[in-house]
Amino acid sequence: MNNNKNLVSKILGGIERVGNKLPHPATLFAMFAVLIIFLSGIASFFNITTVHPGTGEVVKPFNLLSNEGFHMIMENMVYNFTSFAPLGTVLTALLGIGIAEASGLMSTSLRLLVISAPKKLLTFAIVFAGILSNTASEVGYVVLVPLGGLIFLAVGRHPIAGIAAAFAGVSGGYSANLLLGTIDPLLAGLSEEAARIIDYAYVVNPAANYYFMFVSTFFIAIIGTWVTEKVVVPRLGSYTGDAKPEKIKGITDLERRGLRFTLVAFIILVIILFWSALPVNDGFWQYIPLSGFLRDPETGGLLRSPFMSGIVAIIFLVAGILGVVYGIGAKTLKNDSDVIKGMGKSMSTLGTYIVLVFFASQFVAYFNWTNLGLIFAIQGAELIGSVGMGSIPLVISLVLISAFINLVIGSASAKWAIMAPVFIPMFMLLGYSPEFTQLAYRVGDSVTNIIAPMMSYFAMIVAFIEKYDKKAGIGTIIATMLPYSIVFLISWLIMLIIWIQIGAPIGPGAPLFYEL
Repeated sequence: MNNNKNLVSKILGGIERVGNKLPHPATLFAMFAVLIIFLSGIASFFNITTVHPGTGEVVKPFNLLSNEGFHMIMENMVYNFTSFAPLGTVLTALLGIGIAEASGLMSTSLRLLVISAPKKLLTFAIVFAGILSNTASEVGYVVLVPLGGLIFLAVGRHPIAGIAAAFAGVSGGYSANLLLGTIDPLLAGLSEEAARIIDYAYVVNPAANYYFMFVSTFFIAIIGTWVTEKVVVPRLGSYTGDAKPEKIKGITDLERRGLRFTLVAFIILVIILFWSALPVNDGFWQYIPLSGFLRDPETGGLLRSPFMSGIVAIIFLVAGILGVVYGIGAKTLKNDSDVIKGMGKSMSTLGTYIVLVFFASQFVAYFNWTNLGLIFAIQGAELIGSVGMGSIPLVISLVLISAFINLVIGSASAKWAIMAPVFIPMFMLLGYSPEFTQLAYRVGDSVTNIIAPMMSYFAMIVAFIEKYDKKAGIGTIIATMLPYSIVFLISWLIMLIIWIQIGAPIGPGAPLFYEL
């Protein structure tokens, strides 16, 4: 057993050392952008061309080392940055989430969910709450993970098992949720940019993976609970450390008042959203004033409507309104300045992200201009087709590639910005929709989060565990979380394969397959 632990620690220690030597993701994108410029010159010099399978046209590389190429780079640098789809969506959504976080709504809701759960459902509640916390970015890591340890210790169980259950939900279940979060519009924007290499008018809405995410929420919560109770808890045994149970902070009267105010506001908002989505020309509903006001004004449909294209605005408004209402009820927001400060605080955490986006936007633009993405995609699709790889092995391969890359590059958006321009056009040519390719990536990206030393919150998890075990380190986390990672990977792949066989859509207006 000790030899196995040492082997795992050595392997992951090597991964950590390699990952630590990689440049910052922003630097990587700058390097990739420069590389694309030189590759375009080489491809043009050797006249590397291919034939578009949809139009029959010859696709030629565009040389960015030419005078015309340099002019495009200089003249479009600002436009590439400001028009980059994920930038505005993330900034807008986080403004609303920032209000909800600043008012205390997010942390109070998570505490209430976990504290009020029956003892038999305690583990499930912690994993489930962790998955839901993904909507609010880092709240789950900062609030729920340490809370999981405190709760398990308070009920006489091993605190590290509680931390593991919470961490598995927050990070391992990153691609599951009942609500849309900031990651959904971010990835959708990158997918849309990549899809337009093949289809210039293609649109990927932020809710593209919602059906699969919704089902996955309960699926992963149940599996995470099983791994905790059947694998992690027996392995850890009884806790014999020095830490003493702390009194878990309950919900105060003011916080309950804030939650009551929030519940009323939430019901009103749900009614308004339901009203906005009513079928305008269908029986009784057509007589209700302003019914369906967010449906497509031309077709009356919902899939390509302001309702779907305005998901980011809805996230901003709902999160912001609920945050303000809770803040008024709980008296955590005294005036408009507190609201603005909350929004400002959420923006202050995005400085590095904005720098990353600048370089990522240039890389994506250069990749599109040069036609290299399209050439690689067509030739890659032809190679895969000639090999005769079936749909199931193909999808499994993408999931495994994503899972492996996640061990050395922590940022989900950084990885997808690199992978999407290659894999989305390639899979479109093989008959798979951009939304499905994005989903396969998200599954792979999630399952290894909890064993990836490069994950941004990994060091913080080490600190939480060291509170209960002074000798704990990276090896402790890996040994504890590896069963979750393996079981999540196998289970999610099975679910994905079943979904393919059924052929059901993975989200609103998001089919599995694509036709040129």
